[in-house]
Amino acid sequence: MGFFEKVKEGLSKTRSSMSAAWNAAVADFTGENEEIFDDLEEMLILSDAGVETAEEIIGKLRDKVWMLGSRGEAQLKDVLADILAEQTDVGDTALALDTVPSVILVVGVNGVGKTTTIGKLAARLAAEGKSVLLCAADTFRAAAAEQLTVWAERAGCDIVRHEEGSDPAAVVFDSIAAARARNRDVIIVDTAGRLHNKQNLMNELAKIRRVIDRELPESSVECLMVLDATTGQNGLTQAKLFRDTAGLTGIVLTKLDGTAKGGIVFAIGRELGLPVKFIGVGEGLDDLMPFEGRAFAEALLS
Repeated sequence: MGFFEKVKEGLSKTRSSMSAAWNAAVADFTGENEEIFDDLEEMLILSDAGVETAEEIIGKLRDKVWMLGSRGEAQLKDVLADILAEQTDVGDTALALDTVPSVILVVGVNGVGKTTTIGKLAARLAAEGKSVLLCAADTFRAAAAEQLTVWAERAGCDIVRHEEGSDPAAVVFDSIAAARARNRDVIIVDTAGRLHNKQNLMNELAKIRRVIDRELPESSVECLMVLDATTGQNGLTQAKLFRDTAGLTGIVLTKLDGTAKGGIVFAIGRELGLPVKFIGVGEGLDDLMPFEGRAFAEALLS
C-alpha cells in the first residue's frame, strides 16, 4: 500500500470529521460566494490547524481563487491542496544520515509513543540495509530499557543499555564507542520524557547533546521530537521547549490514526519552522511513514 492509500486509510477519523463541513461549504460554490471561505476556515480550525494557521491558509486560498478565477469543487480542492502542501514545506523531510556513524537523537514527553517510534524507525533503516545500534538513554523510566530491548530484537539490531538510574550521558558515550567498534551506520538514542522538573530534563538533554557533539564532531545528527497528534495545540507548546533546548531538526507525528485533529500537521510548519519527517498512521511496523506534504493534503481532502 502506497503513501496516499496508507495515509487516506489512517486519516479516516480526520477525513470523516472534515467531509461534512467540506461538502456543505462547496455545494454551491461558484467562485463568487465569499461565505465559503469562512466555512473552510472553521473546518481547518476544528481539525486543529490553529486559528492563525487557518486564517493564513484561507487568506492564500481566497487570493488564488480570485486570481485564477477558479470554479467548482475540483478546482477549489486542487488549489487548497497546493496551499496545504506549501504550508508543510519548511525543510528537508529526508533524514540526513551521511556519515558512519550518524546519530538520531529522539526526544519527547512520556506517552507519545517514543520508544515504539524508535523501534519502527530502526526496522525501517535495517530494511534499507543500514546497521543500527539502539542506545537506551532513558534510564529514569522503569522498564524503558526492557521495552527498547524488545524492539531491538524485532528489528534485528544491537542495543547498549545500563542499569536503571544510570547517567544517560554515560550510556550515550558507551553507545558511540560500541558503534565505532562494530562499524554501525546509525545510532538511535532514546531519551527520558520526564524528570523531576522541566529544567532537569532539559539539562539532561543538553548534556547528552554535548557528549554527541564532542565525540562525533563531524557526524550527521538528527534530533527528532515525537509528538502525539491527539494532544493537538498543547503539543506545540511542548515542542517549542524541546526545540529551543535540544536543537530539533524535525518532528515525528504519531497516532494520526487515533484522532480527528490531523490539521495539526499544518500548524507545525508555521509555529515551529520544522519539517514533519515521519507520521504514524497505525500500529504495524510499516505504519511509520516518511512524510509527503502534497500526498498528505490530497489524502486529507479526498
